Amino acid sequence: MGSIKREAFLLLEDGSEFRGQAFGALRSSSGEVVFSTGMVGYPQSLTDPSYRGQILVLTYPLVGNYGVPAMKFDRYGIPLDFESEKIQVSGLVIAQLSEEPSHYSAKRSLSSWMEEEGIPGIAGIDTRALTQILRERGVMKGKIVVASSSAAGGQKAEQSLGEIQDLDETNPVAEVSCEVPKLYRTNPKAPTIALIDCGVKANILRIMLDRGANVLRLPWDSDLKGIDCDGIFISNGPGDPKTCTKTIASVRRALQGDTPIFGICLGNQILALAAGADTYKLPYGHRGQNQPALEVGSQRCFMTSQNHGYAVREESIPHGWEPWFVNANDGTIEGLRSRRRAFSAVQFHPEGCPGPRDTQFLLEDFIDEAARQSSNRRKA
Repeated sequence: MGSIKREAFLLLEDGSEFRGQAFGALRSSSGEVVFSTGMVGYPQSLTDPSYRGQILVLTYPLVGNYGVPAMKFDRYGIPLDFESEKIQVSGLVIAQLSEEPSHYSAKRSLSSWMEEEGIPGIAGIDTRALTQILRERGVMKGKIVVASSSAAGGQKAEQSLGEIQDLDETNPVAEVSCEVPKLYRTNPKAPTIALIDCGVKANILRIMLDRGANVLRLPWDSDLKGIDCDGIFISNGPGDPKTCTKTIASVRRALQGDTPIFGICLGNQILALAAGADTYKLPYGHRGQNQPALEVGSQRCFMTSQNHGYAVREESIPHGWEPWFVNANDGTIEGLRSRRRAFSAVQFHPEGCPGPRDTQFLLEDFIDEAARQSSNRRKA
């Protein structure tokens, strides 16, 4: 895009205002303002469907230094180096933009990529001061406003937030889910996973397929009745889990059977709601690659990648279920499981990308459980 020329403003619903410089698309955009403490992985974070409708603040001070790779696909037709085929955030807020990336895989700069996809950014912001506001007052609605002229001290395009649709009142899952079922087949004799796509990350699909499973990717509101599978997976995704009423109802019916079920992030909340528990919105959520998750009943603590704004209310977990992991920082539920059947879920991302993959074995264990289910069905 060249050098930064246009002034821009970040306006928050509490009246806070931050002045910086525009990059990416020179247009205004609104959304829920959230922050992530991750140091790397902005191509993956920006394309993560869980960020749909949000303005992402990155606390790491320098962003864009390794550029953006070309969009490529693996042998399954799944994006490499990205978590979906387009940018999902509504806007990006950073402290310092690197306009001349240096990396062997870089094909374009961060700014030019965002400009191509129509996503605005604002640089020159004190992101640590902004993060303190969000931590103390909670996430809030906000707007990136690009000045109407390139002259220094140009006038704001708009003086107020105006009407911003509340994510809590919409269902962004419907925007990021696949529209029709799609089957990824690896081996006719391999177990088949019915994946409820609430905004699944590409790397989750890739791990399942590399593990040898067949994956039937289903729209978020699919009825699982009549679906022949050996395991049910509930994916990550954006927004309030309680808006996914059709998904919750479908999973609730599945809990009456014996097919193994596993969920990640939003999938953890949906499984909890289907089982009879409750969820609530966190003040500012967990977003980053260094969230510690303690395994209940053991001395094991895992560093995990997380991106969520809601959690399961511990006191609401019904009889027959138990907490599996808790967050070492604030004690919130990071996973739950059934005491009687192979039903479980985690709030963090075992597949990482970006971030640690120390807990990837949990996803692999689920695939192995589905394989045992498939083997038992064939023997029967």
